[in-house]
Amino acid sequence: MYLSKTEAAVLPTTLVGTPRTPPPPATGRRRIWPLLGPAFVAAVAYVDPGNFATNFSGGAAFGYTLLWVIVAANLMAMLIQSLTAKLGLATGRDLATNCREQLAKPVTRGLWLQAEAVAIATDLAEIVGGAVALNLLFGVPLPVGGLITAVVAFVLLAAQSRGHRPFERVITGLLLVIGLGFGYTLVGSGVDMGGLAGGLVPSFAGPDSLVLAAGILGATVMPHVIYVHSALTPGRYGDVVTAGRTHEGRRRLLRAQRLDVLLAMGLAGLVNASMLIIAAQLFTGGGDAGSLEGVHAGLGDQLGAGASLAFALALLASGFASSSVGTHAGQVVMAGFLRRHVPVLVRRLITLAPALLVLVLGGDPTTALVWSQVVLSFGIPFALVPLLWLTSRRDLMGGWVNRRVTTVAGAVVAALIIGLNGHLLVGFVLG
Repeated sequence: MYLSKTEAAVLPTTLVGTPRTPPPPATGRRRIWPLLGPAFVAAVAYVDPGNFATNFSGGAAFGYTLLWVIVAANLMAMLIQSLTAKLGLATGRDLATNCREQLAKPVTRGLWLQAEAVAIATDLAEIVGGAVALNLLFGVPLPVGGLITAVVAFVLLAAQSRGHRPFERVITGLLLVIGLGFGYTLVGSGVDMGGLAGGLVPSFAGPDSLVLAAGILGATVMPHVIYVHSALTPGRYGDVVTAGRTHEGRRRLLRAQRLDVLLAMGLAGLVNASMLIIAAQLFTGGGDAGSLEGVHAGLGDQLGAGASLAFALALLASGFASSSVGTHAGQVVMAGFLRRHVPVLVRRLITLAPALLVLVLGGDPTTALVWSQVVLSFGIPFALVPLLWLTSRRDLMGGWVNRRVTTVAGAVVAALIIGLNGHLLVGFVLG
């Protein structure tokens, strides 16, 4: 016989006769805080080693000029991650699975192929970043550091076998290490308030700044976490999801999900802005920020050993955490689009190969990181357009469907990203 929770709570009193004090009603905070976590896993991808390369390069080359790009990209990220989390809550399925079920097979295959290309570019950034950090801290050769980063990603991902909470706590802890590292360095570098205000006004400084703007956008709005965040919310809230069938229940879950996104993406945005500000303060007009190694050495020269150590530790935490999230994203994409499961080790070796090739051949890690983020920028529309289409469908979303203003805002974001990518592509073709 099945007993509801209410009946189960009454049963001991009925059988034994011992009065039981009912539990106190959950307060708003007690009901909301246990629901937070998925966005913090996604947020790690927004401060991966690719962000280090693009933000420091942008700040060193153009000062505060591209700060507005980070702010705009972070606002876009909040909207996009909120939509993908809502899709998972409303349908119980991730974005890739929804695409497979709602789109024609050739379209689905095409989306899968570009998602795998994005996964390779993502892996390149994460593995190279972790390898550089290990080299800076312990002198580990770059190819060996790349392998160590990949192994650590497997170890961190194993935390998922114990449930979502252990994995989320580990990833959130690494995210806080990154934030603390740059908070410490920012205090030492200081902030030019006039430059900061000027950097919030949209402008560019030539074609090179446009390339870096696309890189910053690709590093901030990461295509693979659009897929992975939608996979973290179905079943994530347990029995609470049944509350989504009522208006009040949906309001509660949406409030929790939005708070999750606001806190996580807000922290990621502050970290990204801190990187550019530090570079603008210390490296504009002669400072060596052309490489991650140069940033590490420059921080040591100008702010002392503590700043260079904080940078290296933040880079290492970023490489380890984002690599594990990237591995999980690859599994989500493969299972969702093709309904097939490839052993994690096999697919990891495939996506790992280009990164290790760059390290073995002695390619410049920072240049590889920047261009990997440009590739990611081109991948954003292929995830964002289907996401907008799906979340605007009442037959699929029910009471969770987008408001018209939300769909319009998402369409504007998609148009801006596509426009920037198109302008950049035309510029390359015309030289």
